[in-house]
Amino acid sequence: MNHGARHQAEDSPDALGMWRLCWVAVVCGVVIGFVGGAFRWCLRQADERRLELLEWVHSAPAPALLIPIAVTAGGAGLAALIVRWTPLAAGSGIQHVEAVARGESQAPPRSVLPAKFIGGLLSIGSGLVLGREGPTVHMGAAIGAEAGRRARLSSADSASMQSSVAGAGLAVAFNAPIGGAVFVFEEVTKSFRARTVLPTLIAVAVGVGCSRMINGDRPDFFAGGVDAPSIALLPYFVVFGLTAGVLGVLYSKMILGAVDVAERFDNVSPTVRAVLIGALVGALMTLDQGYAGGGDAVVQSLIGGGNPVVPVVAGFLVIRLITGPLSYASATPGGLFAPLLALGALWGALVAGVGDAALPDMNTPSLPAMVVVGMAALFGAVVRAPITGIVIVVEMTAVTSVTVPMLAATAAAVLVAHLAGSPPIYDSLRHRMLGDGRR
Repeated sequence: MNHGARHQAEDSPDALGMWRLCWVAVVCGVVIGFVGGAFRWCLRQADERRLELLEWVHSAPAPALLIPIAVTAGGAGLAALIVRWTPLAAGSGIQHVEAVARGESQAPPRSVLPAKFIGGLLSIGSGLVLGREGPTVHMGAAIGAEAGRRARLSSADSASMQSSVAGAGLAVAFNAPIGGAVFVFEEVTKSFRARTVLPTLIAVAVGVGCSRMINGDRPDFFAGGVDAPSIALLPYFVVFGLTAGVLGVLYSKMILGAVDVAERFDNVSPTVRAVLIGALVGALMTLDQGYAGGGDAVVQSLIGGGNPVVPVVAGFLVIRLITGPLSYASATPGGLFAPLLALGALWGALVAGVGDAALPDMNTPSLPAMVVVGMAALFGAVVRAPITGIVIVVEMTAVTSVTVPMLAATAAAVLVAHLAGSPPIYDSLRHRMLGDGRR
């Protein structure tokens, strides 16, 4: 059977047992919905407790400042111990999901689920600059793999189920159902075949529905009304996208460079490395809570409008530009998406502030518009999944008025990254994981 005929047979509902796939997708959607929803809820509780701790510390005697440092260092160290027992739990996990989809790696074992859940709570909840989406995506893949084994699906169907439920995990992490589905098609499988499309749509719909029972049905960020920028400002957004592309290339290099540097200290225990990184992030956290964590609070403060001071925004940008790669180098469970979105929001706010100061008589885009566009553009430059990034940002903010500027800026950012020879970050991380030496 030739290649085209084989794909046609595989995509036939009768050949694949499509009903069986769909019912398995329903079950998996329920599981990742409640597990991922609980993960989000627990992280939100951890964030609130961390903020309460910081408020208390700043009203207590000076030695109390050591407590949040110890909390972040301890959380990072415990998360590193979990990774020591389950090495596959390290980092984001999305690169492993993509490797499985390409037939380059074996399916994740059941142990990944508790390791990612508990390890992610420890690392992200304690304040490391990591995202919730990586662990949730990987937990989804582990659920899909286990369901495939129990339902005795073929290897092709099982791989498809893993990808589908991984997308549901992303959808649950960001309350972005369309973004989670597009992520599977654009980034993981890079295809729109029936045996992947239908299970993905079902798993995403069921998963997000179950998650909303825990976390509610509302966008992650409250942007209010964002007016559509004038079409005359489109060149402004294109130039902004070019600058976001440069920042994306730099950020990708910093992530890989930080991991390289950490691995060179092979005489230092990974747990000790994680504790030291956690202590540094914790120390910065005592200066300002926005220096730590995934960055949702930072994005909300910017997207809500106001008039942030340019030097303050620049300081946040520089610090999070460093602590993001540093936190990822700790090799504890945690993703890149959420910190990346926060960084894009800061870049948009910085350019908006500089533009207002340098061109006071020019009708420049509003701060919320630049924040939203910056999130999508930087995501596109680093991950190289521009449609996924745009859809996720639209769903997380419920803002559609800047769609055209987002498209223009994201295209420009991706073009810069491509011309600079900067590969998609998860391709680089996947090659590193597989040990083939490519970057």
